[in-house]
Amino acid sequence: MDRETVLVGIDPGSTKVTTLIGEVTPAGDVNVVGYGIAPSIGIKKGMVANIEQTVQSIATSVEKAERLSGYKIGSAFVGVGGGHISSQNSRGVVAVSGHRREVSKEDVARATEAARAVQVPSNREILHVIPRGYIVDGQEGIKDPVGMSAVRLEVETHIVAGASTSLQNLTKCVSSAGVQIDELVIASLAAAEATLSDTEKELGVIIADVGGGTTDMAVFVDGAVHHSAVIPVGGIHVTNDVAIGLRTSLNLAEDVKIRHGTSNVAEVQPEELINVAVMGDGGGQTLQRRKLSEIIEARMRELYELIREEVARSGHGTPLPAGLVLTGGGARLAGVAELARDVLEMPVRVATPQGVGGLMDQLANPAFSTSLGLLLWGARNVGAEPIGYTTRTPMSAGLSRAGTWIRNLFPG
Repeated sequence: MDRETVLVGIDPGSTKVTTLIGEVTPAGDVNVVGYGIAPSIGIKKGMVANIEQTVQSIATSVEKAERLSGYKIGSAFVGVGGGHISSQNSRGVVAVSGHRREVSKEDVARATEAARAVQVPSNREILHVIPRGYIVDGQEGIKDPVGMSAVRLEVETHIVAGASTSLQNLTKCVSSAGVQIDELVIASLAAAEATLSDTEKELGVIIADVGGGTTDMAVFVDGAVHHSAVIPVGGIHVTNDVAIGLRTSLNLAEDVKIRHGTSNVAEVQPEELINVAVMGDGGGQTLQRRKLSEIIEARMRELYELIREEVARSGHGTPLPAGLVLTGGGARLAGVAELARDVLEMPVRVATPQGVGGLMDQLANPAFSTSLGLLLWGARNVGAEPIGYTTRTPMSAGLSRAGTWIRNLFPG
């Protein structure tokens, strides 16, 4: 690239819609130049529940980002979540073509396509086919086989699929907001881009993005994703439990959870008291902070046990060396790492997104790991295939990938 490329990431979550505009320098650095955050009204548990409200939330977020950056958004990398996401691993095998018997990029593409040919129900669509590693004439552990002499090439892939209707509804909402889609990216892989190190991926690590309505998780082994899933438990469920347990409104329960809550009951002293307003009682109630923490701990413990079950389902029942990395808005709750260490018996850390510069004052917290990861995911693809450029021309939208490809075919 001889100029800066502008990429956009849109993360339509259950509690907020975040739009980020980033400039990618020729050196590959990503700098945020605009962001827009809007309440999410119409997305429940990571999926579209109301088309009109979702379109409005996305449009509001996009407009704020455009106003701050001066760019007009044409296309974006869009995050996908929801319980309809599923994954499996598949192997593709091909004979190496050409008289020299050297593995070419075309051979790699054919092997990946062969791995893609798995049985997928008609009501589901494949989102990602991600190579995990290659086997060349029986030799395992190869990361890049291009140029190697071989007769037989095998590829191990991780395939992620989603429900066609859910993906179509999300696509319709983004398009109705005036934005074309560069790629749909599941939230756990986007969050991993912004939070995990190469060393953690090599050793073996779990990423858990604790959102409002769901928790998106993925397991990485030997440097590549091995398993991904969406758990239907998030921060909203903790808030609901607090509201019911303390007999207060959801808004007040969220405020009390953030200001006084912790997942680690052991750190709360019995004499600590808090005052909580009660519905139908103007005076409120005074209660032990420990009661609040016990409510929070019960739900978070359930979440960690579900994560442990997913890890066991992936075939990695033993504690992974690099442990669990928590991110997302739900990871900002006090005591989440301590409780996770107790339940999962492995190292745990709370991750703030890394690797992005620019306007990061409000974005440098776990709640924006997925949206920032979408920019990093897009930056990794720049040069691999044409990207829809976002432009500063006020009345024109950015070109889609196909439009850019056609323009490059017929210059002038």
